[in-house]
Amino acid sequence: MSETITLQAKDGHELDGYVARPAGEPLGGLVVVQEIFGVNAHIRSVADGWAKDGFLAVAPALFDRVERGVELQYSGADMEKARSLAPKLSMETSLMDVAAALDWVRQQTGRKCGVVGYCLGGSLAWLAATRLKADAAVGYYGGQIAKHLGEKPECPVMLHFGKLDKHIPQTDVDAIESTYPEAPVFRYEADHGFNCDARASFDAESAGLARVRSLEFLRKQLLAVSR
Repeated sequence: MSETITLQAKDGHELDGYVARPAGEPLGGLVVVQEIFGVNAHIRSVADGWAKDGFLAVAPALFDRVERGVELQYSGADMEKARSLAPKLSMETSLMDVAAALDWVRQQTGRKCGVVGYCLGGSLAWLAATRLKADAAVGYYGGQIAKHLGEKPECPVMLHFGKLDKHIPQTDVDAIESTYPEAPVFRYEADHGFNCDARASFDAESAGLARVRSLEFLRKQLLAVSR
């Protein structure tokens, strides 16, 4: 079951959140953080998938700070619009919106809650681990993680990168691995966006393996005794 709710960030900003509910009692909560294409059909399907696995999932609409109702595809004019909108977001205010979603899902479940993000969302998942009270974080090809190597994660983190990614240098991934040896970092024979089945860069084998690893990780971290 899905619905759209209104979230409120600590600065008073209100934004939409797409909610996907599991069939039964949730195992935990999960904030699903978008790419630069908005809470589009793909991100909603990702949230739906996590709900099928038993999590109460919410995807905050980060672009609501710039333009409401943003749902973009992955080529042509939509790609250009995505690239023009992304710089208008700040990591700080976007993190406020992720925090609002995290607070909501924690209140709803009364259980441990994590963050999983893709592209832009992958970087925000990392910052949720270092700055917010997430219980676990999973980041897919977060291009800005290497810019925040001075920050210490306060919860378990898992990261996924593509070896063929033209946007994230492998030297950045090397630096992340060496700085945080305790965090599992996986590299795949794939390009940026390999998890998205609506993109030309989709790689089914890499996406499937990363999904299995992420699900196992989140179940382990979020089903542990709540603190």
